[in-house]
Amino acid sequence: MNVGTRGASAALSKHALWRLAAAFGAGASLNLAFAPFGWWPVAVLAPAALFALIRGLPPRRAGWTGAAFGAGLFGFGTYWLYTCIHVFGLAPVWLTVILQAALIGLMSTYAAALCYLANRFWLKAGATRAWLVLPVLWVLLEWLRGWALSGFPWLSLGYAMIDSPLKGWAPLFGVYGVSWATAVIAVGVNVSVMPGVPIARRLIALGVIAALVVIPALLGHHDWTHAAGPPLSIAAVQGAVSQDQKWLAKNRDETMSRYSGLTADAWGARLIVWPEAALPILANEIPDYLRRLKELGQAHGSDFAIGLVNYEPATSRFYNGLLVLSDTGGGWYYKRHLVPFGEYFPVPAFIRSWLRLMNLPYNDISAGRDNQPTLSAAGVKLGLTICYEDAFGSRQLKVLRDATLLINVTNNAWYGDSTAPHQHLQIARMRALEAGRYLVRAANDGITAAIGPHDEIVARLPQFKQAVLRADVQPMTGLTPYARFGNYPVILGACALLALALWRRRQGG
Repeated sequence: MNVGTRGASAALSKHALWRLAAAFGAGASLNLAFAPFGWWPVAVLAPAALFALIRGLPPRRAGWTGAAFGAGLFGFGTYWLYTCIHVFGLAPVWLTVILQAALIGLMSTYAAALCYLANRFWLKAGATRAWLVLPVLWVLLEWLRGWALSGFPWLSLGYAMIDSPLKGWAPLFGVYGVSWATAVIAVGVNVSVMPGVPIARRLIALGVIAALVVIPALLGHHDWTHAAGPPLSIAAVQGAVSQDQKWLAKNRDETMSRYSGLTADAWGARLIVWPEAALPILANEIPDYLRRLKELGQAHGSDFAIGLVNYEPATSRFYNGLLVLSDTGGGWYYKRHLVPFGEYFPVPAFIRSWLRLMNLPYNDISAGRDNQPTLSAAGVKLGLTICYEDAFGSRQLKVLRDATLLINVTNNAWYGDSTAPHQHLQIARMRALEAGRYLVRAANDGITAAIGPHDEIVARLPQFKQAVLRADVQPMTGLTPYARFGNYPVILGACALLALALWRRRQGG
């Protein structure tokens, strides 16, 4: 190889490394669009940067560029898993690193697939690639990420837009509809600033951006749901028990007394909500405590929704549940969508035996049935979710035909003082907006909040503080378009546009 060839090769390698670094930086910066930062314009600029970086690249190099983007996004966006797995889960550091690296690698393949597929089949620059292929692949792969292999919808692009004008698309098409609109605007930004683009195409791009912003702003004034009965007084109890202290036997009585004491400050509320697994004991071991609690509630005119772990001796199964204490419509709701390696362990028996020897968790929580009855309390029908379950919006749609109030209980103490509780609240706000209903959220150490049907925070508590949130919420009935049709319009529409893009490719367009 002569000097000139070596020089050209070195320059190409340096340029490729620069491109990978830029993609990694763009992915990392996308985290600034999510809570607690909330710089939502970055959710447009970061995908726009990725789309520009892969323009004209061979498919494999485009794929690696996408992988770098995904590594930046999820490497910085899921750092709090170290706290969950190692600090509170007590897994060894080496195992924690392996699990985190595996998740980041898996999540990065989605961005890699987007970039590879776009440049494998639509390398030629043009309207088809820009306006159809890139946004469609983004939303389809984001939707796939939300359910494949149990699903990990965290950091979906639409959540970052909860405080932007684009949030108005959520009651129509859900979070993936918001993601799609955001990706289309990212394309529009690229087209409008790209050198050499005719003025007519720039104006079209600006027109598309304006339409995607203005239409949901106008629709935001439309109420898809309406009041069902009088307002309801609620109280959400935040016990603020540290995760490393919660399940210690010596702290059990103190924790139970703490919740009883805080509940004394909640009397007068028609519905009192305790967070996920509020008490460090199995529900079937404290029947007298729960019976006394229900009697006190009856005396004060209050019903309860209490997060507890329950054991059913007849089936030898453990459940992460919500116990509704009410004279009419009470009972158990069991969590349906469990967290792998957190609530169940999809591993062979010999690894489970090793977990036991290492004093690590190894027992599985069982998933509740999909067709559980809708429970009632305080005269309203409840749409119940537990913790991370509220990240899967489409799984809540069936209950919205009955439920007039949404309840989510969680134990965000697993996340420590990180970005995760703020992003979890952001997800809850999206669920309320999609459903057009109030959502009451009780978290062990925050963020406990009451959220309105337009995603507004009605009331909230500071993190890491023992307190009771009091608020009046309005039960709502009726269905938003998203509640009625779910993700079908977005996914079928995306598939149709992808088919159109394939047809245009065959026609040479």
